[in-house]
Amino acid sequence: MEQRGNKTIVCSVFFLDIVEYSKKSVSGQISLKERFNAFLSIAIRDVPVADRIILDTGDGAAISFLGDIEDALQAALSVRSSLLGEGVRMEPPLLVRMGVNLGPVRLVKDINGQPNIVGDGINVAQRVMGFADPGQILVSRSYYDAVSRLSQEYAGMFHYQGSRTDKHVREHEVYAIGYPGDFTTTQRSVEIEEEIEHAEGVQRLLALSKRYWYEFLRQAAGYERHAVAIFKRATAQQRAGIIAVGMLVLATSVLAVYKLAHQPEPVPVKEVVAVAPPAEPVKTVPQTPPAAEPAPAPKVVKQPPAEKKIQGVKESARIRTLEDTTGGPAVVSLAILPWGEIYLDGKKQGVSPPLMELQVVAGRHTLEIRNSTFPVYKQVIRVKPGANIKIRHSFK
Repeated sequence: MEQRGNKTIVCSVFFLDIVEYSKKSVSGQISLKERFNAFLSIAIRDVPVADRIILDTGDGAAISFLGDIEDALQAALSVRSSLLGEGVRMEPPLLVRMGVNLGPVRLVKDINGQPNIVGDGINVAQRVMGFADPGQILVSRSYYDAVSRLSQEYAGMFHYQGSRTDKHVREHEVYAIGYPGDFTTTQRSVEIEEEIEHAEGVQRLLALSKRYWYEFLRQAAGYERHAVAIFKRATAQQRAGIIAVGMLVLATSVLAVYKLAHQPEPVPVKEVVAVAPPAEPVKTVPQTPPAAEPAPAPKVVKQPPAEKKIQGVKESARIRTLEDTTGGPAVVSLAILPWGEIYLDGKKQGVSPPLMELQVVAGRHTLEIRNSTFPVYKQVIRVKPGANIKIRHSFK
């Protein structure tokens, strides 16, 4: 570090800020800062001391990684995993915004003679962090261009968020690791699970319905974000084609609704019923009924026992099928560090993070977590209908 003292270097800067820290009481600020420092210490424990400089900003921190640019990404993912796993479960909840930038900085000495950094690299990291939502990680265009070329897995973790303008009228193109709703969705899921655990009767049914409704909204929002991302990556010609198809579908739908609304009502047909004249009464002569013959004895037909056995098997199979389908799907919550490809029964489900939850049917499944640097982690899980299983794994 001393050899770099009089030089301007390019490094990755990880900037963090505790949301609404100044609005908390003194005891609340102490609780938030202690948990924040603990999560941050875990995130950077594998980075050599000579390759990092930590600045305490009071309501957050700024860390400059002088070595591998991947260190900033791994630290950000570790902090977010800790926040999702424990930060939302405590009171007060720990909400943190995070930003990462790759840019030039200069090493200087602070008033206490300790190493410090100044320069555009740390300033942009702070601006990028300011654009993030609570629990979200945003990175600058320069950092994305560098880290996304290291591996295909890294490139798939980022989602373009567009251009943002700071208070100095400077534009920054930012990319997100995951989506803004990931943290709030996890926090809401924790609250709903606690509500389900303590509720009974009708309240429990309402809480379960709320959980499935939020899951439906989360998946719908994911499809919408995926469509928007495809549109942003498309060329001008491809966008024109997408817009044309969309306008055609919209026009067809409007025309169908118009025809349905203006369809003429059918003319009611009156039904004519012919009434026959009343018939003259017929005189009948009473006759003596013949003697009734004795009725034959009813025959008793015994059904073979084999048929009863077959009917019993079919009935039990039908009941067993109904029982298997009344519990609903199960949820597998994932907390993977630093990242891993998720395979369920041999089929790839995605990369975690950002993938945080899986919906699986009841039964026996094989879960594999793959990382290109470490051996494959495999676990066999037995899932009950409506269960919530938590899987945590850290590649070290």
